[in-house]
Amino acid sequence: MVEKLVDRSILNIYYNRMKVNTIKLESPLLDDILAAKPREKSLSAFVREILKNDLRQRKMKEAAEAYSQFLESDAEEAKLLEEWERVDLATPPKYKRS
Repeated sequence: MVEKLVDRSILNIYYNRMKVNTIKLESPLLDDILAAKPREKSLSAFVREILKNDLRQRKMKEAAEAYSQFLESDAEEAKLLEEWERVDLATPPKYKRS
């Protein structure tokens, strides 16, 4: 009895977090996706990965555009960024011995 309650509660948690969706894809698009999909991944996992990457890229682009606008409106921040870009980060800093 307890096992059935545990199983049922796990299924309820899973059901509430995962919504089932069906996306219809035209044959040429589906063929391209299947050709690009690694063998070890399911179609759902591969499409989910593509969508996550695309959304992340869009968010990063929006953030970059917002930061560019911020730099245009804040001369002090733009000056600090220019100074930062001139810093040589490849060479280790020299420490003074006291």
